[in-house]
Amino acid sequence: MANINNTLEYIQNAAKEPNGFIEECENRYNNKIKRIAEEIEKSGRTEIVMIAGPSSAGKTTSAKKLREHLSELGLKSHTVSLDDFYVDNCDAPRFPDGTPDFETVDALDISYFQKAMTDLIEKGEAELPEFDFLKGQRKPEYNHIEVSDKDVIIVEGLHALNPKITDHLPQERLLKIYINLSSRIYDKNGNIVLNKRNMRFVRRMVRDYKFRGNSVETSYKMWMTVRYGEDMYLFPFKDNADIKLNTIHLYESCVLKDTAIKLLGEIDKSSEFYKESQRLIRSLSKFPSIESDIVPDNSLLREFIGAKES
Repeated sequence: MANINNTLEYIQNAAKEPNGFIEECENRYNNKIKRIAEEIEKSGRTEIVMIAGPSSAGKTTSAKKLREHLSELGLKSHTVSLDDFYVDNCDAPRFPDGTPDFETVDALDISYFQKAMTDLIEKGEAELPEFDFLKGQRKPEYNHIEVSDKDVIIVEGLHALNPKITDHLPQERLLKIYINLSSRIYDKNGNIVLNKRNMRFVRRMVRDYKFRGNSVETSYKMWMTVRYGEDMYLFPFKDNADIKLNTIHLYESCVLKDTAIKLLGEIDKSSEFYKESQRLIRSLSKFPSIESDIVPDNSLLREFIGAKES
């Protein structure tokens, strides 16, 4: 999504006609995914699409929309989550203090993943695992999957661009996509109003409150671990991607601001996150509000704000 006007002043003006503003943002994002689907369709063979990106970048919705566009082009697709290839918790790599490190790529059963992908390409079928996160171990039952000559296999996960995952796969069949919210919001003087991590944190904070009942304090504490994983195991490999997809929706801060400000206001002055939360409140307060009920049902933002209330 190149050449977007990611300034506060543009957003403030565009939000005066919110329906048109939302439509413009949605079309820009959807058209990019449509073009990716068209490129895949041109290959005329089984493709493995590796999708990686940081937390709250919109990977789930982007993968879903890619599947929809592929279906419109007559292509069947299958989604594979790298999270299902975790080793059992008892076998996970450890930090020096003995606590498990679930963020590292070595927490995945890499050899079995490579075997499964090879089987899909060469044999047209494979047995895929499913991880039970409540028990911290792989389920005993495997899922049998079959693919035809032109089916698309979409692999999603934090480590999908890591060479440890991709180097032993058929390179001529791989399409690697990096998904992120990749634009800051500036004011007219060039000062950053919201950086990329700010916006992803707001997405995640609102989502985790609505769907998981997490407090903002909890979200901040989890965010520290998330950032560590991204810095160590994702960002060093983002340039391995063939395509980079920017998921920013310029109107999103206008939709998220009221809920976010309310939640951030609950941080106590004694909290280590108080100053940071106050800075974020001041930044979000600069955006006009847009009601969430006019956000399209199939928008990426629905991943974070939920479905419309009936």
